[in-house]
Amino acid sequence: MHVEMWTDVACPWCYVGREHFRKGLAAFAHRDQVEVVQRSFELNPRAENGTISIVDAVAEQYGRTRDQQVAREEQAAAMANAVGLEFRVGGRVFGNTFDVHRLSHFAATRGLQSEVLDLAFRVNFAEEASIYDRETLVGLAVEAGLAEAEVREVLDDPDAYADEVRSDERLAAELGANGVPFFVLERRYGVSGVQSPATFTRALEQAWADRAAA
Repeated sequence: MHVEMWTDVACPWCYVGREHFRKGLAAFAHRDQVEVVQRSFELNPRAENGTISIVDAVAEQYGRTRDQQVAREEQAAAMANAVGLEFRVGGRVFGNTFDVHRLSHFAATRGLQSEVLDLAFRVNFAEEASIYDRETLVGLAVEAGLAEAEVREVLDDPDAYADEVRSDERLAAELGANGVPFFVLERRYGVSGVQSPATFTRALEQAWADRAAA
């Protein structure tokens, strides 16, 4: 069975949602027959990299007070901690994730996409290192198992794997996704947002049953 997962490494709900999906998948009887495809989605494609606090930037973007945005960060942190993920509140910076997505598509050609994304999420939320810093990206990619020279070559070429990122984003739009996390099962069922592991398990069971019937 085929499952597509759209996420953005800047999204705290994606950080939690990916783990909820994994736990839901682990409880699915046919989990060994599920292929998961990681797809790209930019929450802020026109963002510029800088030093602005994520709290201040997102509060301004959505018309919230700083206290309201901190409360949302704390809510995300509590959800992350509940499933064993570390989450530091408030120290991240705002930026553009296009290079992270390009790097993840390169990693897919080496069979290491999930490893790169796992590390990118961890670096961003648990360590609060800047995923918009070139050397940070190179370091996590090498830690995931990629060759440093190849990683630098990809990051130095703004066109490398750009088409793959844009293709993922066009597909998300065609399927009606305007936010992440977003999951599509067998191109028939969509699951959006931070759902519980049990919800993901039920969705997998339903998609499997309908697939078998068809």
